[in-house]
Amino acid sequence: MIKTFSFAILHFSVAFSIAYLLTGSVLVGGLMALIEPACNTIVFYFHERAWQHHQHAHVTGPEPDEHEWAYAA
Repeated sequence: MIKTFSFAILHFSVAFSIAYLLTGSVLVGGLMALIEPACNTIVFYFHERAWQHHQHAHVTGPEPDEHEWAYAA
């Protein structure tokens, strides 16, 4: 949990620093430090779902043809 908390602080700090350096605004830097990680969290959720779907499809392989028995020799 400490590692997660320290990473969150690092992430917020980087987002704030970049936005502040680009705009010179503490307000914009603060907003970006809040908005960017929140957006990343949402995107990461969907990325994980897609990745799990990809992993599952790769492990199980393609769906078998339901008429495959008819082609067996």
